[in-house]
Amino acid sequence: MPLKDLEIKAIKPRKTSFKKADGKGLYIEVFPNGSKLWRLKFRFAGKEKRLALGSYPEVSLAEARKRREDARAVLEKGSDPSMVRKHEKAAAKVSAENSFARVAVEYVEKTEKEGRAPATVLKARYFLSKLEPAIGSMPVRDIDPQMLLAALKKLESEGKYETAKKTRSFASRVFRFAVATTRASGDPASILTGALTSPKAKNYAAIIEPHKLGELLRAIDSFTGGPITQFALKIQ
Repeated sequence: MPLKDLEIKAIKPRKTSFKKADGKGLYIEVFPNGSKLWRLKFRFAGKEKRLALGSYPEVSLAEARKRREDARAVLEKGSDPSMVRKHEKAAAKVSAENSFARVAVEYVEKTEKEGRAPATVLKARYFLSKLEPAIGSMPVRDIDPQMLLAALKKLESEGKYETAKKTRSFASRVFRFAVATTRASGDPASILTGALTSPKAKNYAAIIEPHKLGELLRAIDSFTGGPITQFALKIQ
């Protein structure tokens, strides 16, 4: 006879675990500590198996029956529900490990180990914080240009045009790193350059006083970035 919700609530634990059947292989197992777990008994390839469907009351009677029918549908297609569950868990774990945020953090840590200036690393983490709410938890392989553009347009809507452009550039570097480590097949940020609003150029006064020019040259000499950048600064 099918179970009723009030009946399940009223079940008291015993010294040993016991079962109450609902039908079509579904039953609830009650343990001495009072916990109640849903199970599904089924046969696959001639062998009797069990599938855990969650605990009561977190999983209600109605939800347990729905999960039973979902598992029976998998059986009808010739697959083992317990193996399908394992594959789904494994796929979810891989997706979490290959999320945009996880790959971005790995990329930033790599640049830090390579000797990038602390200020550069700090900026990279700032750009990541701007992207994380929108695409941080998504598998890096599944992100398309439209998803990234929506995050960048949000920055533009706040008047942060320069930040949006630099964030796109940072995202592009992360995607290229993901491609290089076989976790993505392309860089969706690369085609968004023309989609963003260019900030208005600001003109700065030239340094014409000798002692101030000397200060600038000494600052360039102490620059910790790449030598090409240092030479370019001196030429300018």
